Amino acid sequence: MNNSDSINLNENFLEQIIKNDLSNGLDNTDLRFRFPPEPNGFLHIGHAKSICLNFGFGKTFSAPVNLRFDDTNPEKESTEFIDAIKKDITWLGFQWDSECYASDYFDQLYDWAVMLIKKGKAYVDSQSQEEISEQRGVPTSSGKKSPHRDREVIENLDLFEKMKKGHFKPGDCVLRAKIDMSSPNMHMRDPVLYRIINTSHHRTNDKWKIYPTYDWAHGQSDYIEQISHSFCTLEFEVHRELYDWFLQNIYDEGKLLPKQREFARLNLSYTIMSKRKLSELVESGLVSGWDDPRMPTISGLRRRGVPASAIIAFCEKVGVSKRENIIDFALLDFCTREILNKISYRLMVVLDPVELIIENYENDKSENLVAENNPEDESYGNREITFSKKLFIEREDFKEEANRKFFRLTLGKEVRLKNAYIIKGERVEKDAEGNISKIYCSYDPKSKSGSGSPESLRKVKGTIHWVDKNNYENISVNIYDKLFNSESPDDDKENDFKDSLNENSLKTFNNACAEKNINNVEFDKYYQFQRKGYFKLDSKKSDKIFNRTVTLRDNKKF
Repeated sequence: MNNSDSINLNENFLEQIIKNDLSNGLDNTDLRFRFPPEPNGFLHIGHAKSICLNFGFGKTFSAPVNLRFDDTNPEKESTEFIDAIKKDITWLGFQWDSECYASDYFDQLYDWAVMLIKKGKAYVDSQSQEEISEQRGVPTSSGKKSPHRDREVIENLDLFEKMKKGHFKPGDCVLRAKIDMSSPNMHMRDPVLYRIINTSHHRTNDKWKIYPTYDWAHGQSDYIEQISHSFCTLEFEVHRELYDWFLQNIYDEGKLLPKQREFARLNLSYTIMSKRKLSELVESGLVSGWDDPRMPTISGLRRRGVPASAIIAFCEKVGVSKRENIIDFALLDFCTREILNKISYRLMVVLDPVELIIENYENDKSENLVAENNPEDESYGNREITFSKKLFIEREDFKEEANRKFFRLTLGKEVRLKNAYIIKGERVEKDAEGNISKIYCSYDPKSKSGSGSPESLRKVKGTIHWVDKNNYENISVNIYDKLFNSESPDDDKENDFKDSLNENSLKTFNNACAEKNINNVEFDKYYQFQRKGYFKLDSKKSDKIFNRTVTLRDNKKF
């Protein structure tokens, strides 16, 4: 099933805006939405909310949705990011109507800028960025006008043409809109429309020496594409006045004017959502790449093993609001666990093995036992596992002495081996350093699981998993924790956000022992290592490396 088919957006204030517009005369055929990523990094979980929102509205109102790359800064953009963005959206289960680029409109944007100059509403400013910023002032008092604000139209046209042809160096001058230097909205204080960037563009090559700012390109691109509703996160609310001003100054009678409205962005605990800071982690080598399974990127979550349907379910639960808040990362884990429990194949894997020897089991005997592949779904069937005298169990599943709350193996007490027999700890063997190297136990031969005998139904308090030492595979397993120790890594303004990185966010077990059925795993399937969590083959490594997606349970309820 296409993941987008499962979306059921509860009606929110944005949906009500659309319905009100339809009630007030907007034709349903004029509805068109867009998802407008900047190709300067990989998409993260916050973008997933916007993807689900816009494509969800497309589904709800049977309206097209454009994918538009706002590629206005060639210094930070690349085709690698474009390809990754398209892959992520497709993986989530969505398909765009038109693939668009702001760079497709560079000629039109330039012509509109010339039109503003001719109307006396734009001018070339030869001041430095520092001088411009200082003259803008603060919201509580008026800014100062640029000494170049009243240049003649003919001079501005000449200078802007020279900017276009590369006669100036970056920083020599910019094109600014002439609006209101006394406006309490800082974005209306003669914002920059064009700056000089002498960098080759991934689509237009070296044609342009000047590039439009986000504010100048965004609304006009919406207008060119006739987007009916441009939904942005709350940080763009103060940009809306400028968005409307630009549109009013290029508007042709009879065309649709896009409407910008804002919603709260997705903030996730123990996570950074700034692409600039995520890029810093990548470039400094603190993570292995944009798709590092610890990253909040969609590709990182996919590599970690989070299903697309879990991300969509998470976005549904988060919903759409007007107020910023921080969503607990545990909610994403909960949604992931809910999905994986239903679709994962079960396997037994011992991460930190210690040898277990059943003293009263025949030396050369080996038997096949039956285990369920998924107790949630009988259609997954069963699998065979082998059992013999020598096994591996988890080192943490045994204590020589334990209190009453320890329900795993200890000396003198019984525990059941999953899908097998009840055993009792008898004695241990230790190495020269005093570490347990072998555990000796006895078993009840009548207690075999599923045999139907009264002994097989005998209850003991603990059940542990195991792997046959005579029939296993060595694999590597990555166990992930949160990337940051701080719940809000961005809130500490005095320290670098990287100071709160969790040094223990990755622990690797290179000698884990898995049942032989591990050889049958597939990249597009999900697995539960019994009692250890949900795991996925690492898509970039060998077929013997697994990433833990999420633990089996969490104490929080949602």
